[in-house]
Amino acid sequence: MSLTINTNTSAISAAFNLSKNNDMLNKSLNRLSSGKRITQPSDDAGGLAISMKLTSSIARSRAASSNIQNAQSYATVQDGAMQAAAKIVDRMSELKSLSLDVMKSSQDVGNYNTEFKSLQEQLKALTVEKFNGVSLFNNTANSKFGDASTNEVVEVYTSDAGAAGSKVSIHKAMLLGAVTFNMLATDSDDDTKHTTAAGATNSTNLTLANSGTDAINIQDLGVSFFVTALENVATLRAVNGATSSRLNFSEDHLKLTQTNLSAANSRIMDVDVAEESTKLAKYNILSQASAAMLAQANMAPNTALMLLG
Repeated sequence: MSLTINTNTSAISAAFNLSKNNDMLNKSLNRLSSGKRITQPSDDAGGLAISMKLTSSIARSRAASSNIQNAQSYATVQDGAMQAAAKIVDRMSELKSLSLDVMKSSQDVGNYNTEFKSLQEQLKALTVEKFNGVSLFNNTANSKFGDASTNEVVEVYTSDAGAAGSKVSIHKAMLLGAVTFNMLATDSDDDTKHTTAAGATNSTNLTLANSGTDAINIQDLGVSFFVTALENVATLRAVNGATSSRLNFSEDHLKLTQTNLSAANSRIMDVDVAEESTKLAKYNILSQASAAMLAQANMAPNTALMLLG
């Protein structure tokens, strides 16, 4: 190589290497200080795009998990109301049995009837309860216990895909329909001729959930009505329990999916500290060596002065 003064190619090469080594050193410092392998899009454009989608999916999964927990609370409150309703119906049946005691006077039966009417009001109050403004029960005029066509449901989306993904339907229990009976007008006190199906000819609706002057007397229903009402409420609680069980499994699956997505995102975005610290030491040494060689290269043109002297 010729000896020149205007162009110091050795210094230019050393300066280029110093710049590159400093860039790599700064990149390692950024990665270690942030904990991320990708600190700018140019590091891994494709990986960054995948990570952004995974991060969004994780956030939606977290939100869906919160929604499922709220749905579980809804189901729990609904079951609590039905449990209270079952206790009320059970007490009503007890009062009915007590009123059939031949040793009881009409005044005694009247006292039982007073409590019986009061319990009807409490049962009526349960049928209109809400959870955060959402009705717990389906009490529409055409609701009929056992008729799937009158079911109202609350849809709970259990994946990050929203409405396009899996979902669980929480039924608004037909509590009012469960304690309402269509009794033939000719049945009188014969409690063996009643049905819970709507539309019977010459039938009269009798319900255990009334308020005020609409309350029925304890003599209007036979013991079998209360037995049937308890069976109906038990069926509603069983449906509620099945839905709660499915919600629990859905939440477990969603949390597992969220964990796996986080692990996948970590493999793309998180820096390997052991590997990167090794690179940091390497580029630190190279930067110092490049700086030293640049200083030596800058001194090389001084040799030309010896020739000029």
